[in-house]
Amino acid sequence: MVGVPLGRDYDQQECALARALEVVGERWTLLVLRDCFFGVRRFADLRAHLDVPRAVLSDRLATLVDAGILERRPYAPGREEYVLTDTGLDLWPALFTLARWGDQHRVGPAHGRRRFRHADCPDGGADLAAGAVCPACGALPGPASLETRPLDPDDGEGGRPPREDAVSRALRRPHRLLTPLP
Repeated sequence: MVGVPLGRDYDQQECALARALEVVGERWTLLVLRDCFFGVRRFADLRAHLDVPRAVLSDRLATLVDAGILERRPYAPGREEYVLTDTGLDLWPALFTLARWGDQHRVGPAHGRRRFRHADCPDGGADLAAGAVCPACGALPGPASLETRPLDPDDGEGGRPPREDAVSRALRRPHRLLTPLP
């Protein structure tokens, strides 16, 4: 049976979720956004870390730029990077919650790959749990106030050896979200 490509829109749906899925519901899009929150900004780094085909990544980035979620900015002559806009930053709670759901229901909380800490917490901070509320101060911190770190920096994913691309190596150390990775 030959697969039929699905359209990107939900013409018959008058629903905010349907409208959101038109922008962020395609395969790879949420992973692109995840990496942008982690500080990945350059096309080559996104491609290397995600193992996504060039054409697919180009399409996803163009869609996110057109939707006002990402913005292209020059960083060197003839080179551009992708930065989250305020609209894109508003997606953080949804991505965080979906990742926590994945930890709980798909890989198990003991095997979740990343932890997030409220780095700007006046009460010293603590790892965030479901709902993204800081258990120490009760605040709902934005992504710029969060530090991420791997659960076990020496462990590969699911017993596999750790990835060796530049982004994976950088994310083995604690890292503030939205801070550009080297």
